[in-house]
Amino acid sequence: MLEIQDILVSLDIFTQHFCCDIPTCRGACCIEGDAGAPVAPDEVAQIEQTLEILWDELSPAAQEVIKQQGVTYADPSGELVTSIVDGKDCVFATHDENGVCRCMLDKAYRQQRIKFQKPISCHLYPVRLKDVAGRTALNYDRWDICNCARKLGKQLALPLYQFLKEPLIRRFGQAWWNECDTAYTELKKAGYI
Repeated sequence: MLEIQDILVSLDIFTQHFCCDIPTCRGACCIEGDAGAPVAPDEVAQIEQTLEILWDELSPAAQEVIKQQGVTYADPSGELVTSIVDGKDCVFATHDENGVCRCMLDKAYRQQRIKFQKPISCHLYPVRLKDVAGRTALNYDRWDICNCARKLGKQLALPLYQFLKEPLIRRFGQAWWNECDTAYTELKKAGYI
């Protein structure tokens, strides 16, 4: 682990290669797993504010889930996560004409229809934020559905932290990311990468 501005950072962030390959995985991270995506408490109100704009685009099943329990629920470990449909699909998952799953929140944000992009946990994936003795730690979450992303990242020689530049800056700021970039350069010079 490295420490960058009081944030603990796994070396995997620098040593592993990654680049989402949506045409191959078809957006599986939005529909696989046994719970929704982690949501920070301050994100709930922001997500709820999008409902007026996005409601008619949600599937009837997603609308029903949201009516019953809201946009989030506590998973078995007590973590706040996005609500899911039929035990798997995020309520904000949508499928294009090719069956590729996309995030409705992210799509509407990029179209400048809403101001909230998506939960930071989704934006940062495959990196997960963990609380370690009151400090934030960044850890790489390896999941089989991302094998194609690891393969593409390796082909492109794209380190994980560079792939995640936009969400890392969103969460920690440009100065923090610049320190990550410096750390990567130093690790490479020292032969760790």
